Amino acid sequence: MEEAIKLAIIGGSGLYDMGGLRATKEVKPETPFGPPSAPIIIGEFEGQRVAFLARHGIGHHLMPTAVPYRANIYALKSLGVERIVSISACGSLREDYAPGHIVIPDQLYDNTKNRQRTFFDDGLVVHVGVADPFCGDLSKQLEDAVRTTSATVHNGGTFITIEGPRFSTKAESNTYRSWGISIIGMTAAPEAFLAREAEICYAVMAHVTDYDVWHVSETPVTVDLVVQTLNKNTAIAQDAIRHLVRSLRSKRDCDCDHALSNAIITRRESISPEARKKLNLLIKKYI
Repeated sequence: MEEAIKLAIIGGSGLYDMGGLRATKEVKPETPFGPPSAPIIIGEFEGQRVAFLARHGIGHHLMPTAVPYRANIYALKSLGVERIVSISACGSLREDYAPGHIVIPDQLYDNTKNRQRTFFDDGLVVHVGVADPFCGDLSKQLEDAVRTTSATVHNGGTFITIEGPRFSTKAESNTYRSWGISIIGMTAAPEAFLAREAEICYAVMAHVTDYDVWHVSETPVTVDLVVQTLNKNTAIAQDAIRHLVRSLRSKRDCDCDHALSNAIITRRESISPEARKKLNLLIKKYI
C-alpha cells in the first residue's frame, strides 16, 4: 500500500511546478465535477509524499472564475489529502504589508459573484461552519515554516476575493481599505470553503506583489509586476514548504476533519440516491 499523501500544494500565478519533487507521477482523477485544472503531480519531497496542482492549468489558461474549484478539491480528497497549502499572489491594501512580503491570512471575505461555492447543491443540503475559514493549526505551522526563510512574514489579516479577471478600480480598492481588509486576490474563495466541506485543512501563503491601485506613490498593479515579484519569491515558497513538510505534525489538532458532523440538515431518508452516489466520498462517514 502506498504511503498516504501528507500535504497538497495548490500553486497559483507564477508557481506552476514544485521544484524538488522526486519520483513523480501524474494523475488526473475523475470527479463528479469534471476534471481538475491540470494533472496532479505526486512525488516525494523531504521524505514525504506530496501532491502539487497548478490551479490555473498548464500554461495558465484558466481565468480565476473558470478554475474548476470543486473538481480540484474533490480530486485531492480522493487521493487522501488531509492538508492543503495554497500559494497565492495578492495585492496589499495596507502600507505595512509591502511587496515581497508574505501574509498568512486568518480571515476571508468573498466578493465573487459567479462561482459554485459548495459541493452540496442538489438533493443534499449542508450548512458548514466557516467562521474561521483557514485552519488555525495548519496556518500556524505554515507561518513557522515561512519564518525559517529570509522573507518578511505577517501573521493575520483579512483576504478579500474578487471576481476578476480584471484588477480593481481605485474606488473599489479604497472601499476595501475602508472596510479594514488587508490583502486582495482572486482565488481564495470558494477554495477555502470547499476544502472545509471536504474536511481538509487549508491555509494560504499569500505573496504580496503590489499595492493594488490605491497607493498614490507606487506603480499600480500589472501582470508584469505580479510575475516579477513571484519569480523572486519562488525559492522562498519552496524553502518554506520544505521546512513545513519536515516539521508537519502527523496528527491534526483542529476541527477540520469533522466539519460536516453537525452540518448536514437534510433528513437521511430524504437524501436522493443520486446525491448519495455523487457525494459519497464526502459524506460516507455520516450517512
